[in-house]
Amino acid sequence: MQSEVRVIQDERTEWRFDLDHAAPMDNAQARAWLDTQFTQLGGEPLRPTGKLLLADKVLVVAREAGARRLDDPAWAQDFARAASAALAKPVVRIDLAAMTVSY
Repeated sequence: MQSEVRVIQDERTEWRFDLDHAAPMDNAQARAWLDTQFTQLGGEPLRPTGKLLLADKVLVVAREAGARRLDDPAWAQDFARAASAALAKPVVRIDLAAMTVSY
């Protein structure tokens, strides 16, 4: 089964992370990794109520990470593994321009 995470910044900039041969991350570890990154990157909830959905957290971490971190192979691989495991989806598409996460 195909397993990948794609982050799309705009029409010309996209990152694709193939997870077919990557060691899986368990759900609790993935959530903890995303929580840490969200805090370290200074992420803010997207919703005015302050409620932070898991998909929102993945989106904010990708947005705040920017090209510098997404171009870092080690960080990007951990991000992709965490996003896939936390969302429990083998294929995740993160569109930063549209601010959407789809599976």
